[in-house]
Amino acid sequence: MGIEKISIRFFDDREVRAVWDAEHSKWWFSVLDIVGVLNAQDDYTKNRNYWKYLKTKLKKERSELVSATNQLKLAAPDGKRRLTDVLDNDGVLALAKCFPNNKAMRFVEWFTNSDETIDGKSKSKAYSLFESSLIGSIEVGTVKGLQQIHAYLFGGLYDFAGQIRTVNIAKGGFQFAMVQYLSITLSNIEKMPETDFEAIVDKYVEMNIAHPFREGNGRSTRIWLDLMLKRSLKQCVDWSKVNKRAYLEAMQHSVMDATAIKQLLLPALTDKINDRETFMKGIDYSYYYEQED
Repeated sequence: MGIEKISIRFFDDREVRAVWDAEHSKWWFSVLDIVGVLNAQDDYTKNRNYWKYLKTKLKKERSELVSATNQLKLAAPDGKRRLTDVLDNDGVLALAKCFPNNKAMRFVEWFTNSDETIDGKSKSKAYSLFESSLIGSIEVGTVKGLQQIHAYLFGGLYDFAGQIRTVNIAKGGFQFAMVQYLSITLSNIEKMPETDFEAIVDKYVEMNIAHPFREGNGRSTRIWLDLMLKRSLKQCVDWSKVNKRAYLEAMQHSVMDATAIKQLLLPALTDKINDRETFMKGIDYSYYYEQED
């Protein structure tokens, strides 16, 4: 089986890990993660025991779901890669039917439609950026480079992909840079240094405050940040180590003081700058940050 990449999706703030099977062109999803989602249970051992009980029950019923289950290596809670039961798309939907509750209905709706949304389609484009020749030609630390990233992620999805906004925008009562000052603001940000970690994060924070696009700023600027870190420090952020709520709170506070976001990102730095799995997980978490609670 040609395994290419690992993906993490999030339902009700719980991870659903998936592995891409290149040979058969499909995703395989962790059964234990889905059991945890449908039981609203975070305890790995309890999820494993429940699946063991359910699998025995299904075997007695001669359910085809058990024979459809495969095994692949995924990272366990202790960080070690262990064989774990996985199901493909049809298997996941069949498993959900074993949980007659409202959460199962919501999960099926989310699972069926999540890849057809703008975010789902954009995330697929973000995955392919790793293999794309574009990633080597993106201007690092420039406004044009950020526009290149945005255009790649949202081209064909938004008619303003890659274009600097011409309208004022606000979020949560905070007014981002006014349109009449946006051009000079972006020019000043572009000139900011990238000499060390502190300087790079300061530049990233200022770009976030500017919010140059109508939508998709966070997803684009996090890639922009990583490219600066890679070039200057030979490091990038392992976003899977950055808690969503802590990140959002730190970014909100960074308008006045960037200390919190620097303290949050510094321990998450890694030198795995060319590692496919680190990049893919980074994309998963980056898009997860944008999901409404």
